[in-house]
Amino acid sequence: MTHGRVNPDFTLEDQGIKGVGAVYYNLIEPDLIEQALARGEGRLGKGGAFLVATGKFTGRSPKDKHVVKTESVADTIWWENNAAMSPEGFDALHGDMLKHMEGRDYFVQDLTGGADPKHAINVRMITELAWHGLFIRHMLRRPDREDLDDFIADFTVINCPSFQADPARHSCRSATVIAMNFDKKLILIGGTEYAGENKKSVFTLLNYLLPEKGVMPMHCSANHATGNPVDTAVFFGLSGTGKTTLSADPARMLIGDDEHGWSDTGTFNFEGGCYAKTISLSPDAEPEIYATTEKFGTVIENMIYNEETRELDFEDDSLTANMRCAYPLHYISNASASARGGHPKNIIMLTCDAFGVLPPISRLTPAQAMYHFLSGFTSKVAGTERGVTEPEPTFSTCFGAPFMPRRPEVYGNLLREKIATHGATCWLVNTGWTGGAYGTGSRMPIKATRGLLTAALDGSLADATFRKDPNFGFDVPVDVKGVPTILLDPRRTWDDAEAYDRQAAKLVKMFSDNFEQYLPFIDDDVKAAAIS
Repeated sequence: MTHGRVNPDFTLEDQGIKGVGAVYYNLIEPDLIEQALARGEGRLGKGGAFLVATGKFTGRSPKDKHVVKTESVADTIWWENNAAMSPEGFDALHGDMLKHMEGRDYFVQDLTGGADPKHAINVRMITELAWHGLFIRHMLRRPDREDLDDFIADFTVINCPSFQADPARHSCRSATVIAMNFDKKLILIGGTEYAGENKKSVFTLLNYLLPEKGVMPMHCSANHATGNPVDTAVFFGLSGTGKTTLSADPARMLIGDDEHGWSDTGTFNFEGGCYAKTISLSPDAEPEIYATTEKFGTVIENMIYNEETRELDFEDDSLTANMRCAYPLHYISNASASARGGHPKNIIMLTCDAFGVLPPISRLTPAQAMYHFLSGFTSKVAGTERGVTEPEPTFSTCFGAPFMPRRPEVYGNLLREKIATHGATCWLVNTGWTGGAYGTGSRMPIKATRGLLTAALDGSLADATFRKDPNFGFDVPVDVKGVPTILLDPRRTWDDAEAYDRQAAKLVKMFSDNFEQYLPFIDDDVKAAAIS
């Protein structure tokens, strides 16, 4: 039984998927919510949001992500970071999953990844859960309804949470599996209800395909000046560094909050929506994101709520601290309709330095930018994980190692070439601690961070006087209007300058030790920018 709009020459049967129950093609949001409610997948929240819990898995399972090791990709995948799956294991997995699908209902969404038509790919998402269809309909880009009549997918994703993989039979690690086969243009997901696996599988796919076209895929947010797309800024950053918050500037247009490409014509969003963390979300600090939690169709994941009133509890992380909301981009009033911008004029690399060493903002040379991009530094603090009693460094190359199928230097060299070609100015911004490490110092004032970013983006910071940082060698402004001068020199913010020096030496060594893995693959000027 078929429901909805679909290319009659591109049904599931045309793809070799036979014997399933009802198939719902390209249902719109109200229909998907009706189906999800009828199937008991979640509850309706205030304003028509959809409230759901994802069960055992409340985050991604990066160790269960595999790439099929075929001849065509054997020499281009970063195997130290991507678990291999044998072609035979994948074929067995595919066959067993198709058998498992027989008699069950499925929801199909035909969507696009990439706002630039020149570099976009068509993706068919086949999901066992109706609300997964709603989620991915928000997260990817929705073709016009009439374009569905001749839609053909470049890649297909099949997601069956109820399917359990067999590690011995399927060449995988556990009963949970995310398997990418570039030859067969197929991604299989099983054993997890966490919806983020859907979107990140497409991001990983684009991260592999786009560099061959000279397009830099970026795990970043992006915005541009109102009325001036040429004045574009991108914000790289790991979780907790302020990537979403700082790019959501009411004075600028939001291009997107997570995944972008940088082509020969400019910046473009991969997605059609946002996937924002909601823990401690504030109506004062982030009013627009907060407002989406009571808008029709927004997916609310793993949040505790009042059973009677459906009021959300933004502080209760008893299910997970990774509670989120997913919504279409147009729910943000200053979002760009085209989701495209110019070549980045400014590149912001965000870090949360819990060691209290890094300045609040620093200007980087292109070689230094590649160094910090490959390093991808932030830090864990006490209380975030069991056993963490003092700040711990986290280095995630390219600010997104789990989604990088190619070696890091491929992305680093692409970034460096584009910086050189288009003259972007690069900044390292510390949103972490000042006046001491975590537990002694205090968090960098958000007002100061915003003031420094404003000065960087409007060009006025370029006229400042800079000093050379003795630890990392980058340029640090000595005086910025509206920002306390003492903040710009972190050593002065510490009560004990010698203690700062010891902490700085410790962090420098951490950077240096981590970067040794890249030394055989980089040019001499980047080696010179590295810490020795």
